[in-house]
Amino acid sequence: MKKVLFLIHDLGCGGAEKVLTNLVNNLDKTKYEVTIQTLFDVGINKKYISKKVNYIGGWKKMFPGNVTLMKLFSPKFLCKLIIKEDYDIVVSFLEGPCSRIVSSYNGKKAAWIHIEHASEKTISSSFRSFKEMNNCYNSFNKIICVAETVKSNFLRLSDVKCPCEVLYNVNQTDYIIEKSLEKQDSVLHNDDCVNIVSVGRLIINHKGYERLIAIHKRLLEQGVNNKLYILGEGPDHKKLQALIDVLGVKETCVLLGFDDNPYKFVANADLFVCSSYKEGFSTAVTEALVLGIPVVSTEVSGAKELLGYNNEYGIVTDNNENALYEGMYKMLTKDGLLIHYKKQAEIRGKKFSADKTTKAVEKMLESL
Repeated sequence: MKKVLFLIHDLGCGGAEKVLTNLVNNLDKTKYEVTIQTLFDVGINKKYISKKVNYIGGWKKMFPGNVTLMKLFSPKFLCKLIIKEDYDIVVSFLEGPCSRIVSSYNGKKAAWIHIEHASEKTISSSFRSFKEMNNCYNSFNKIICVAETVKSNFLRLSDVKCPCEVLYNVNQTDYIIEKSLEKQDSVLHNDDCVNIVSVGRLIINHKGYERLIAIHKRLLEQGVNNKLYILGEGPDHKKLQALIDVLGVKETCVLLGFDDNPYKFVANADLFVCSSYKEGFSTAVTEALVLGIPVVSTEVSGAKELLGYNNEYGIVTDNNENALYEGMYKMLTKDGLLIHYKKQAEIRGKKFSADKTTKAVEKMLESL
């Protein structure tokens, strides 16, 4: 049995944290003794870790500027300080400090890359320099990217030469379907209009909810009777609520806040929308497909891998407000299109079953 450690910054409500929880819970425990270790012992996803998975918490409170502070110490010092036991494989599951730390581990190691970067400056922002970033990643046996676009972006911006492959995120498909059957207090039972849902952190410059709310109003003005529900919390909640009030759509646009079970809402929607400016490989879109819900997404990393390069399984638009509006308007007004994409979503969702994606990760671990 191989001892495998997954190191991550924390287990907050982000997509990578959720994916890691899904992955470790599904790994074959007859083959692997699995441990999650966090730099900071915080996050909603802690409670979802299986009892068959070991957990090592880090510092009890997460403080501002921790990434900058950790750059003051060498990867070797941090590795010795944080990773106390011996493992057959150590995995950095998130970019930044975790990759710096694991790069100095004396043994088999892999690093996950979840997002696209805009420049050499942003890709190396958690490191002391661009040179240190390349040296750290070149020490790994394998780099894992969550989408082909993430891989091509990483290789283009870096000077990393070690093997790099794509593995799709693990989702708890059976759990998602089971939880989707729970009642959601009739919030989305509006048969007289189209119900649109999006799920993500309320960060304006990331998730693009300010433009999604504006599109919601434009659709109303064009006679498309719809209601928009956004699930999630974040630092821009008040700004988005203020925008809803200014646009006069508080009766039709609702910020539902965070819910442990977003699936019961998504499953009752007519359309799921990803309005993000950037993603790695959208967990929320994948979950919508698993539930058979039609999707319109801006062109972010992984969108075409999920929805098809020719819109076979959903609609991918250019990453701007007008294009997203046109895609949503087309989906909601063209006869038969919602029904067509509902069937296509059901087909596509099967590709991302927990069994298939977990086995791909196990194959990678065996290859190290």
